[in-house]
Amino acid sequence: MENRKEINIFHKMYNAKIFWPLTSLIILLLFNFIMTPSFLSISMKDGHLFGNTIDILNRAAPLILISLGMTLVIATQGIDISVGSIIAISAALSATVIVDGGSVPLAVAVGIISGLACGIWNGFLVSYIGVQPMVGTLILYIVGRGIAQLITGGQILTFNNKDFIFIGTGYILLPVAIFIALIVALIMYVLIRRTALGLFIESIGVNNNSCKFAGIQSRKVVFSLYVICGVLAGIAGIILCSNIKSADANNVGLWLELDAILATVIGGTSMSGGRFYLSGTVVGALFIQTLTTTIYSLGVAPEITLVVKAIVVIVVCIIQSPEFRKMLKVKKTAKAPVNEKEVIRA
Repeated sequence: MENRKEINIFHKMYNAKIFWPLTSLIILLLFNFIMTPSFLSISMKDGHLFGNTIDILNRAAPLILISLGMTLVIATQGIDISVGSIIAISAALSATVIVDGGSVPLAVAVGIISGLACGIWNGFLVSYIGVQPMVGTLILYIVGRGIAQLITGGQILTFNNKDFIFIGTGYILLPVAIFIALIVALIMYVLIRRTALGLFIESIGVNNNSCKFAGIQSRKVVFSLYVICGVLAGIAGIILCSNIKSADANNVGLWLELDAILATVIGGTSMSGGRFYLSGTVVGALFIQTLTTTIYSLGVAPEITLVVKAIVVIVVCIIQSPEFRKMLKVKKTAKAPVNEKEVIRA
């Protein structure tokens, strides 16, 4: 009986969506530990925790934010490829406020409101105008960085406001950015899993037409999700801007939309919509950031980084795919020894 219970527990863990992304993250961390024995070491300096793992968590914070928003959008069979451009706009506006002598609360508010406005634009195009999500968000993806360039005057804005810089570089034992990501993730969990919104999202992702007959206002739900995604991208822009003490419209948030999509898929959320996994997305974001750190530590050329990342992600997605699991089950069944007593009883 105990053996059966252990087998059942193992099967539940094996079939859980978070199992493979978490396993992949652990394997990647072990690889880094083998290559660099001090990789997992954490030390205390000046009352702060330092180490490679702390640095990964810190750098993953903006990615976690936009990945959570991306997860909700993808769950409704949508996508938002404009989050990188929204980050650029948010960073440009926040930096402009600081450079012009504005207060930190004003800079933060402007950054968040810019993300809110971008989310409203995307949500309006997709949910009310009926534009395909890829096309609707492609508009802001292309125009967004141009808007950011206009805001900064084509220059890289730099600043030295200690209070604003604290958002991206400050520590309260751990980096402040980690706490921001954690608080947002908890709010998202309560909002999605402790209210009917999560059920509405999954229902829309499975069958949008049926939701209308069930009384679910799918347009409003989808609109709100794009707004949430925009706001989270705006917050990520503030963190990145304050971290590098500047606003570079060309490079800030570059390719982060792809990392967010990859983190969502690795976390177990299907691109076809339906069920989604916020915890899996967080693990997926940590995996992507750890992979990025690993690639850089190995001295891989920047132009090859995306190729290496794509290959690893493809392998992970194949491993966690239902078809791959079915193949493993078939092989295990074929190799399983036949019990003579059971045959005789039959």
